[in-house]
Amino acid sequence: MTLKTRNTQKTTSEPIPLARPDITDLERDAVMKVLEGPVLSLGPEIGRFESLLAEQAGVRHAVAVNSGTSALHLAVLGLGVEAGDEVITTPFSFVASSNCIIFAGAKPIFVDIDPQTLCIDPDAVEQAITPRTKAIIAVDVFGHPAEWDRLEEIAKKHGLGLIEDSAESIGTTYKGRKAGSFGDAAIFAFYPNKQMTTGEGGALLTDRDDIAELARSMRNQGRGEGTGWLSHARLGFNYRTSDINCALGSAQVQRLPELLGNRTRVAERYNGLLANVSEIETQYIAPEVDMSWFVYVVRLDRSFSRNQRDSILRLLRDRGIGCSNYFPCIHLEPYYRTEFGHKPDDFPIAESISDRSIALPFFGRMTEEETARVVDELTRAIAEV
Repeated sequence: MTLKTRNTQKTTSEPIPLARPDITDLERDAVMKVLEGPVLSLGPEIGRFESLLAEQAGVRHAVAVNSGTSALHLAVLGLGVEAGDEVITTPFSFVASSNCIIFAGAKPIFVDIDPQTLCIDPDAVEQAITPRTKAIIAVDVFGHPAEWDRLEEIAKKHGLGLIEDSAESIGTTYKGRKAGSFGDAAIFAFYPNKQMTTGEGGALLTDRDDIAELARSMRNQGRGEGTGWLSHARLGFNYRTSDINCALGSAQVQRLPELLGNRTRVAERYNGLLANVSEIETQYIAPEVDMSWFVYVVRLDRSFSRNQRDSILRLLRDRGIGCSNYFPCIHLEPYYRTEFGHKPDDFPIAESISDRSIALPFFGRMTEEETARVVDELTRAIAEV
C-alpha cells in the first residue's frame, strides 16, 4: 500500500497522553473513607484487597506490596534463588523482570522470544538450562500470555522454579486459566498505566503456603506472624503498601470487567483503523487466548530502521501524540552490557522487534476522535520519514 496522508481537520489541539488512569467516584469515595478513619496502613483494606485479587486470579494467596518489582523480588526469594544460581528470562520486557534476579545475587540468563507472541521461546528456554539453573521467569508481554503449559512442563521436567510475571496481564486467560495462576508464584503490578491501578503497588500470587508466608514476613521487615513490632524473624524489607492504596485497588478490581472491556474496544478501534496500513503490524493474539490489553503497540515492517522509528516517535511527540519505544532490550542497557558483556545481535528476534515497535496512546476512555487523530498522525509521520 502507498500511504496517503488524510487531510483531517483536527477538532482539538490538546495533547493525547500515552496513558491515563480511569478513576471514578467509587475509587474516590473508597480512598476518602480510609482517610477519614483512624488506620492508614496495616489495616483491614489490605486483607480485603488481597482476597479480591486471589479470587480474581483463582489462587489461594495474594500478598499486596508497594510495587510489581517488590513482588518479583519476593517471588525470587521465595524460590530460594541465591548467589551462584542462574535464572532464565526474556530480554524483551521492563527491566524489573531481570533486575529482581540480580537483587538475589543470581545471574539472569536471557533467551530469545517468539516473533509472534513476543513472549519467551520455550525451546530456547530448555536449551539454556544448565546445572546452575534454579528458575525461569516468563513475562506476559503487553498482556499476551506466554506458553504456560509448555513452560510448566519444562520446569517440572528439570526440577526448576517458575515465576509468571503477569504485571501486564491481569484479566488475561490462557486455555481457560487466568493470568496470575501459573507457575510457583506470579505477580501483578498496579502502576497508573496498567489495566487497573493502586497509584503505586503490586502483588504476589501463589497457591504455595510457604511462599506466601515468607512474602508476608519479608514485605514487613522480616516480622513473624503474630510477633511484636520490634521482633524480626529474618532479614526483610519495607515493601508494605497502605490501606489508602488498597482501597483504591479494591474499587478498581470491582470495576475490572468494565475497565478491560473499555480497553478492548479501543484496541479493536485501532485495529480497524490500521487494518489497511501495510507498513504496520498489529498485536498477534494466539488461539485460546482472551487478552487483557495493557498497551497498544504496533510494529513497523522490516523495511524500517531503528533511526526511522525514532524519527516517527519524534514527529508524533512534536504533534502532541504520546508515544514510546516499547521495549528497549534489557541486555543492551548500559548496566547489563558492562556487567554481563552483552552486545547487539545476542538476541536478534527481540532486537528486531524492539527497533521497530511504537506504543501509541492507549487508555479506556479514549474517544473515537482521539484514536482517529493518532492514526492520522502516525500514517502522516510514516510517509515523511
